[in-house]
Amino acid sequence: MGLFRLPSRLVAFAAVWLCCPQLNASTTASQMLRYQDVFNIEYAGAPFFSQDGKTLYYVRHSMDIMQDKSTSSVWQIDLSSDEQRPLLADNGNITQPVLSPDGSKLAYISDISGQPQVYLHYLDNGLTTPLTRLQQKPSHLSWSSDGKQLAFTLFTPVTTAPLFSQMPDKPDGAKWAEQAHFIERTEYRADGAGYLPTGFAQIYVLPVTGGTPRQLTFGAYPIDSQLSYSADGQWLYYATDPTEDYALHPLRSDLYRVNVATATTEQVTRMAGPEGSPKVSPDGQYLAFTQLNDQRMSYQNSDLVVLNLTSNKLTRLTTKLDRSLGDFMWDTDSRSLVLGYLDKGHQRLARVSINGKLSKLDVDVGGQSLGRPYTSGEFTLSSRGDIAYTLASAQRPADLALHDSNGKQRTLTQLNEDALGHLKLADTVALNVTSSTDGRAIDAWIAYPPGFDAAATGQRFPLILEIHGGPHAAYGPHFALEIQLMAAQGYIVVWANPRGSASYGAKFGNLIHHNYPSADYQDLMDVVDASVATGHVDEQNLFITGGSGGGVLTAWAIGKTDRFAAAVVAKPVINWLSFALTADAYPYFSQYWMPGKPWEVADHLWQHSPLSLVGNVTTPTLLLTGEADYRTPISESEQFYQALQLQGVASAMLRIPGASHGIAARPSRLIQKTGNILAWFERYKNPGKAKAKPRQ
Repeated sequence: MGLFRLPSRLVAFAAVWLCCPQLNASTTASQMLRYQDVFNIEYAGAPFFSQDGKTLYYVRHSMDIMQDKSTSSVWQIDLSSDEQRPLLADNGNITQPVLSPDGSKLAYISDISGQPQVYLHYLDNGLTTPLTRLQQKPSHLSWSSDGKQLAFTLFTPVTTAPLFSQMPDKPDGAKWAEQAHFIERTEYRADGAGYLPTGFAQIYVLPVTGGTPRQLTFGAYPIDSQLSYSADGQWLYYATDPTEDYALHPLRSDLYRVNVATATTEQVTRMAGPEGSPKVSPDGQYLAFTQLNDQRMSYQNSDLVVLNLTSNKLTRLTTKLDRSLGDFMWDTDSRSLVLGYLDKGHQRLARVSINGKLSKLDVDVGGQSLGRPYTSGEFTLSSRGDIAYTLASAQRPADLALHDSNGKQRTLTQLNEDALGHLKLADTVALNVTSSTDGRAIDAWIAYPPGFDAAATGQRFPLILEIHGGPHAAYGPHFALEIQLMAAQGYIVVWANPRGSASYGAKFGNLIHHNYPSADYQDLMDVVDASVATGHVDEQNLFITGGSGGGVLTAWAIGKTDRFAAAVVAKPVINWLSFALTADAYPYFSQYWMPGKPWEVADHLWQHSPLSLVGNVTTPTLLLTGEADYRTPISESEQFYQALQLQGVASAMLRIPGASHGIAARPSRLIQKTGNILAWFERYKNPGKAKAKPRQ
């Protein structure tokens, strides 16, 4: 535990008492967001319409305080009366609900039996039946066009011979050591899954009347792709890379189709760069998919492409958009599509014709990233031209809203008024920042403590700079529990999209290509300066934190400046050379984030490693990482911790048992993470030390 003396289970509790803010006279303690309120949060997801467009279904996510996890059920909204009621609500966790083509049945995956299985719900009589008894979790559930069949992907184990097969028989009752695990695959472990069993995801089909799933693909390569039936139901379209060295080429895939009756496969596309997410148009004439013209840059935007299945003519629809694409859906007339895209910290929607004419819609989608203010969200289309989407708000997690065919909008749900309506939350406002490096505009947002009065004189609050990961990701003015909890404890919190962030185009994203960290650090210091310039920040109490890519920049920053009173470095990369050869996605990182193989560019990697600056660090630093993190392995945090200890810097390490890279995936871990960050900052609040200038 290093300098921490309290057991980890008590630290977050202690933080409640350590971090009490100075409340505005009009704000009482009962109106403040508390750590336990995390378990009261709900949010909407996966909306879809009935066939006639008069009913909207959605997945309602809630927090189970006893099981410490998110649970989900399916609800329905009558759009003529706005009446809401549950459709499927039991003790199971429901995912991937898909409505049959005739609108009479709902297929979905539930873990109510303990192992995720495919279920079928009949909307006319309310009966539900399980369709499978699988040993692995099915994914990418899809209906055939005639509604008689379901397709899905399923991990299929492969038995391999051991390297050493002459182990003597163990005597009865003997307690020998466990057998060694022999690995000779490139892709052998993954964050969130651990060490991977031998096998591949394959495509299966299953009659809706039940029976045994039938395997259609058998290649020695994975098929982790959306599935789409042809209009006549004879073919299933999917994306894969059917080569022996697929794992060494993480951005290589083409589109294929498999015949449902004969299991024969055919290649559909042969384009440089990966194709993915195939979707056949309602009339069966077109195939829409994403395609990336791969230039081996660290930040790249895919295009939406349409293939005429009769003439084989390809049309690129979004080349001029220059934004990261999200999901897309066909309009019922098969003449246009609606797509999501990231733009300046928001997820927007646009409609594009099959000829490439694009018109942007006045829709702001979001609200599903609960911990930190990342862009997020889902949407769906109806047969009447309506769009339902998860609503973005700085004050609430995702509700559902409707954008009708006339462009009118209304909110359909208020899922958190019971939990948050009586509380005073932090107000979020935009902060104008100009980069001192090259004059670029940098988007930033600032949240003030509840009850903050901008007109009051003499008010100064400690500041937390919260840095996003990625590094090619995007924050925005969105609801975030971690931000709100920090503000509720009396902190001003600021976050930003420095150069390299997504949602500003490829040029902006690639300003840090093979050069990270670099001037993105200075952008963040400009954000801090702009925050101080508001006149509401206690400059003697500046704090910094971030996770993943934000952990990299936090560790880099404290090697460049001692202006911060304390830092929390979460799940970082500290040494690019060691990271490149221990991270789960090492084929991708070494090819797209680095100018050569790690040992060929060791000097370059060292120059961009926070560990190279550790001799400058004087800032009290907490390292925070999940013990099961295979994306930025905990050995990275250990290197920095040990270096700081050797330097005599006040430092500690917080290891989260069982947590992967997504530390806050469970509600209690979100509380642990945020509570420990605030407890560390409270320990090092500075009453009056003069701040040194940043090191050059």
